[in-house]
Amino acid sequence: MVRIPVLLKKSMTNKLKKNLILIVEQLAEQLMSENKMLTVAESCTGGGIASALTDLSGSSVWFERGFVTYSNQAKREMLGVSELTLKQVGAVSQETVIEMAEGALKHSHADYSLSVSGIAGPTGGSVDKPVGLVWFAWCKTVNGENSVSTEQHIFSGDRHAVREQAVFYALEGLIKFL
Repeated sequence: MVRIPVLLKKSMTNKLKKNLILIVEQLAEQLMSENKMLTVAESCTGGGIASALTDLSGSSVWFERGFVTYSNQAKREMLGVSELTLKQVGAVSQETVIEMAEGALKHSHADYSLSVSGIAGPTGGSVDKPVGLVWFAWCKTVNGENSVSTEQHIFSGDRHAVREQAVFYALEGLIKFL
């Protein structure tokens, strides 16, 4: 796994931009070789993953759609995340990102999905869920059943750095999941 350095500026360095482009190109090649489509469900990254994917010309061949579900209401309405899940474990949880990833597949025509929900800060953290905590899920349907992999990671840095690192982590995780 590539370790993403903490970024303190609002713009990516040229090296990081190039790394992100390489990740997206590798992902595109894998998806096109399988003739598969991808959808994403984002919360704390606010569309950053979809933006990175669509920066590559021709991405409509393998990127089907993105859901930016920042509020709990959006998670419920657009992805079918259970109100009970959100009340019991919160938006930043393994259970929620699983439901987001499965909901993204259900509400799209994609073959693979990824979801992300976290606390980018500087507010919103707690002892149990500190600023920088991000949950990820990657999902695919195999023989009519969803296969899901999840991970959590705590990133350091300011809000921008947490979100940027989460974009990289999500896409690198998807490449491994494929």
